[in-house]
Amino acid sequence: MAKNEGQIVIKKYANRRLYNTGTSTYVTLDDLAVMVKRGEDFIVQDAKSGEDITHSVLTQIIFEQESKTGNTLLPISFLRQLISFYGDQMQMVVPSYLEHSMQAFTEQQSQMREQINKAFGDSPLGKNLQVPLQLVEEQVRRNTEMFHQAMQMFSPFMAAPPAKETKKAEAKDIDELKEQLRALQTKLDNLG
Repeated sequence: MAKNEGQIVIKKYANRRLYNTGTSTYVTLDDLAVMVKRGEDFIVQDAKSGEDITHSVLTQIIFEQESKTGNTLLPISFLRQLISFYGDQMQMVVPSYLEHSMQAFTEQQSQMREQINKAFGDSPLGKNLQVPLQLVEEQVRRNTEMFHQAMQMFSPFMAAPPAKETKKAEAKDIDELKEQLRALQTKLDNLG
């Protein structure tokens, strides 16, 4: 397997074809999207120059996913904010902030799934239970607030919120989620 420091090497040829040197097969952008979802680490190189073009290929995958499904993950307001940071002095901070935010979101999502499994795991609906819309909306609201708070910290014209209030609000939000889960469990018990 041709790998670069543990990464699968994908070669992109002038004819736009992508070749997975690890499996010795041609792949598509959809195949690369599946590899990302499986957590496979790969790098995309221009076959002729050897230049690392992973960033542009991943961006292309996002573009195709956004246009193909009609279910966009990147709202217009977010895209406008992101574009406004190009050339700004904050441009250097944004990538690490976004990376940290996505990591925090992933961890929160895992914690929510664990809590739901603990609450509903033994019930007949436990295995097929979808996260209630209210919980998802609440999580989105909290993540949006976190994003705005972080951006305020970097803005010289806005004061950052006190840490104590944020921790109290987060504890309150967790208590509210627990109460919602208890209420859902009670409803499920009454149905059974």
